[in-house]
Amino acid sequence: MTELNFITEQIKNQIDGFKKNSIVRLAGRIISSNDGVIMIEGLNDVKNGELLYISGDNYALALNLEEKLVGAILLSSVQSVSAGDIVYTTGKIVSVPAGDALLGRVINPLGTPLDGKGDIITDIYRNVESPAPSIMERAKVSSPLYTGITAIDSMVPIGKGQRELIIGDRQTGKTSLALDAIINQKGKNVLCVYVAIGQKSSTVTKIISDLIKYEALEYTVIVSATAGQPAPLQYLAPYTGTAIAEEFMYAGRDVLIVYDDLTKHAIAYRTISLLLKRPSGREAYPGDIFYIHSRLLERSAKLCDALNGGSLTALPIIETLAGDISAYIPTNVISITDGQIYLESELFNEGIRPAINVGLSVSRVGGAAQCNAMRKVSGKVRLDLAHYREMALFSRFGAELDASTKDILNRGELLTESLKQAQYCPKKMCDMVVELIVMKNNLLKGIKPVCVKEFIDGLIKYIYKKHKEVIEKIVITKDIDESDENTIISIVKEYRETN
Repeated sequence: MTELNFITEQIKNQIDGFKKNSIVRLAGRIISSNDGVIMIEGLNDVKNGELLYISGDNYALALNLEEKLVGAILLSSVQSVSAGDIVYTTGKIVSVPAGDALLGRVINPLGTPLDGKGDIITDIYRNVESPAPSIMERAKVSSPLYTGITAIDSMVPIGKGQRELIIGDRQTGKTSLALDAIINQKGKNVLCVYVAIGQKSSTVTKIISDLIKYEALEYTVIVSATAGQPAPLQYLAPYTGTAIAEEFMYAGRDVLIVYDDLTKHAIAYRTISLLLKRPSGREAYPGDIFYIHSRLLERSAKLCDALNGGSLTALPIIETLAGDISAYIPTNVISITDGQIYLESELFNEGIRPAINVGLSVSRVGGAAQCNAMRKVSGKVRLDLAHYREMALFSRFGAELDASTKDILNRGELLTESLKQAQYCPKKMCDMVVELIVMKNNLLKGIKPVCVKEFIDGLIKYIYKKHKEVIEKIVITKDIDESDENTIISIVKEYRETN
C-alpha cells in the first residue's frame, strides 16, 4: 500500500509539473497561384517580408500587404502549391546558413547545397535582410583591394569597402574581369562570394570549373539562381550572398562580393511586381526599383575598429544595351556606387582587353585606395591614355600630323599594348609598379608594339633574377622614392643593351 501511495504521489507531481506549450499560428488560404506568385486571404496580421509556411516543405515570402489579400512569392516549386492550400505565419524572416562551412560550396538562394557535397553543417544562420552599417559604424576606405589587372589597379583603383560598378554591353568581358579579381585574392586573406543571377547553367558550371582550376573555390562561396529558376529565387539571390558575406565582415575579415548581374535582378523584380499588380513606372519597373539596389549595396562597407574592422567590397555588374549608360537601371546603380569601370564593345572588338574606356571609368575613392608606390607611378598613365585615344580619333580623318602628335600616338600605342592582359593572368603589385615606371618614362621608345608584352615579361624575369632586392623593397615598404625609380630606369637600359 505504501508503494502504491508513492507511485500515486509521483504521478500527481508529474501532472502538476507538466507544462503544455501551445503554438498559435494565423492561417490563411491561397486563392490563386500564378508563376511563383500567390495571393492569400485571411492573413490579417502578417508582416512585410515575413516567411510563410505552406503544407509539405514549401515556403513563401510576404511582399504585398493589401486590405483583404496578401501577395507572396514562392520559395519552392510552383507545381507543389495550388489554390486552396493553407498558409501559416511563422513570425520569422528568411535566414540562410553562414560561416566557414560555406567556403568552397555552391548553394541556391535558400542555402540548399547544389554541389552534391552533402549538407552544410553549421550553427550560424543570418537573416537575408538586415540594416546597413550606420555612418558611425563605418571607417574610411583606405586600403587597396588588388584585382591583379594593371589597367584597373593603376587607373581605377578599388579599396576594401568600396562599391565599384562593372558596366558594359554583353560579351565585353565583365564576368571575366570579376573572376580575375576573385582569383587574385588567393593568399591575400580575402574571402569571396560570387552571386550568379539569371545566368545560364552552363555558364555557372564553367565559372565553377575555372575557380577550381585556379584554386580559388576554396575561399569562395557561390550563390546560384540560374535563368531556369523562378523569378523569386533570382530576386532573393543577391541578398543571400550579402548575408553570407556580412557574417565574415562582422567577424573582422575582408570579403569581396560579385553580383552577376543586377540587370537580371531588376528584371526578376519587375516580373514579380507586375504579377503582384503593383503600379509600374518607367520601362514598366515598379517605383521602388532604386530602393531594392540601394539597400543591397549600402550593406557593403569598411567597418570601424570597434566592430573588428572587417570590410565588404562589392563589384556589381550591369549589362547595357548598345552602350547606353543613361538607361534607367544603369543610371540608378551608377548613382549608388563609388565609381564604375566601363567596358566598351568597340575596344573589345579591336582586341584591347580589358576593354576599359578611360574617359567614362572612374573611382570615387581614387588614390586613397592605392599604396604610395602605385600612387606615385600611376598618375600620368590615365592622362597619357586619354590623350592618345583623343588623338587617335582625330588622326582617323587623315589630317597631316606634326612630330609631337606622332610622338603622342606612338607612346599611346605602346601604353595600350602594355595594358593588355589575358584572362586569369593576374599581376603582382610590385610587377605593376616596375611596368608603370617603364611607361611613365617612355622607356619603350623604339620597340615595336607587337613586341611590348614580350619585352615587359622578359624585363620582369630579368629583375627577379639579377636585381631581386629592388622588388623586395617595393613589397616590404609599398613605397618608392626617386633613387629607386632611377635604379629601375638604369636596369631597364641595362636590359635593353643586353637583349
